[in-house]
Amino acid sequence: SDLLERVMESALLQAVFLPLLLSPIAYILGRKMGPTVTTWFTFGVLLYCTFLVIQVALSGSYEEHYVWTKLFGEFGFKLDGLAIPFAVIIYVLSTVLALYSKPYMMHKFHELYEEHVHHSHSGSGQTTAIVESSEMNSYVKNQSGLYFALYLVFAMGMLGTVLSTNLIEFYVFFEVMLIPGFFLVAFYGDGPRRRISLMFLFWTHVGAVVLLLGFLTIGLSIGSFDFTAISEAKIPQNILMLAAIAIVVGLGVKLAAFIFHIWLPYVHGAAPTPISALLSPAMIGIGAYGIFRLIIEFLPNTYAEMAIWLHIWGLATMIYGGAMALMQDDVKRLLAYSSVSQMGYILFGIGSYSTLGLAGAEFMYVTHGLGKALLFMTAGILIVQCGTRSMTKLGGLASKMPITAVCGVIGALTIAGVPPTSGFMGEWTLFAGALDTAVKGHTTGGDTLRLVAFGLGLVATVITMSYMLWMLKRVFFGKLPEHLSHVKEASWYMTAPMMVLAGFTIIVGLYPDIFFKDILPYMKGVLGA
Repeated sequence: SDLLERVMESALLQAVFLPLLLSPIAYILGRKMGPTVTTWFTFGVLLYCTFLVIQVALSGSYEEHYVWTKLFGEFGFKLDGLAIPFAVIIYVLSTVLALYSKPYMMHKFHELYEEHVHHSHSGSGQTTAIVESSEMNSYVKNQSGLYFALYLVFAMGMLGTVLSTNLIEFYVFFEVMLIPGFFLVAFYGDGPRRRISLMFLFWTHVGAVVLLLGFLTIGLSIGSFDFTAISEAKIPQNILMLAAIAIVVGLGVKLAAFIFHIWLPYVHGAAPTPISALLSPAMIGIGAYGIFRLIIEFLPNTYAEMAIWLHIWGLATMIYGGAMALMQDDVKRLLAYSSVSQMGYILFGIGSYSTLGLAGAEFMYVTHGLGKALLFMTAGILIVQCGTRSMTKLGGLASKMPITAVCGVIGALTIAGVPPTSGFMGEWTLFAGALDTAVKGHTTGGDTLRLVAFGLGLVATVITMSYMLWMLKRVFFGKLPEHLSHVKEASWYMTAPMMVLAGFTIIVGLYPDIFFKDILPYMKGVLGA
């Protein structure tokens, strides 16, 4: 019991840094033992860390503090009503996707190897099969080691960001999450992957620099970067709004909100599918976490002034993302635009300026995480089993892949907000909050504008429903094309993680208090309701 107490004392420190410290081991294991061992090693590390996070989350609010430098203040980790849903979803997804990665990435490494051989042997036609198979094995081993090492660092960057207790620490983790993401797209992506990964780096890095300017403005004006020291009262009035706008713009790029969304469809279209399934649900939503923590919690009066603008910005993002999703043929691009739209919902809720709206917005992060991960995993199975992402070439697959079809449908219903999935709970709460504010009309800027926004928000949900059902119909129902008559269900590595997430979204839909019991008190406290 003493040992357990000791372990739990530094639980968050372990949960954040173990993946980073063990990533070189994942790399070495991959090179020496091959993909299967590395997959299970990575899964084991993340499972242990997920267990730590959930164990701490069950006990409610919790903080750890470590000495850092006089210059920046303390280095700490904080798990509270706001961070719990983010932290849990990030690590649950990272853990199940580690297993899912194996068959998908094996498929990918083989493709990349053929590309590599094609380039190196394009002159001579004398490669023997034996040399090739041993060469290929070593190539796959090396690549799997590298992939899982980057994967662990990526997961750790995301968790570190949502647990930070200091602006500089937040920024460091925010950037750490970007670097492995960049390499994963550059090495293992589809299409013009190097160009797209540079675009990803450029957009999100510029966003992060704008964010850093906001941080420095606040930190230097109050003489501390610690979250505990930040309050509106201490920040000079003339720079307060500027700092807040810098932070919102910086996070808006990460969120891929309308106007700053340009990079997202390209990156999701190109990223290897397990990474799309982390980027889209887990990573871009961290932009929303930043707005909750840095604007709503620390700068409540500034937030009150900005709320209506965030509301409208969210609405524009919802409608634009949904309309673009309706026009896609490539499954992954459709899901990417859908993510833009879903981030719009979160912004819409943030702008609602009500406890319910804010709680619903954070709950949407959870439901989007589960639903979109399921859908990207479905897309990955289509790529591996059918060899195509184009919906016009698919159809009638429900008979061939029943498990994938059921999980895909549950994912789509979660995003569309149909009960009993978790999506319904999120959207219902979000719109209830938005309507509440509009009807009371307490806020400046009149209630008519908010009522119109509420009505248009409901129109956006119809668009969401349309592109989800349209996608399901074209992929799983209708007539099976002849070239797909031999298609089989994917391996357990791919289907079992999907079944876990599909079960989770239904459980959360039936018992939303799993997350609401932490979210609601926090949001009430923040708004001083």
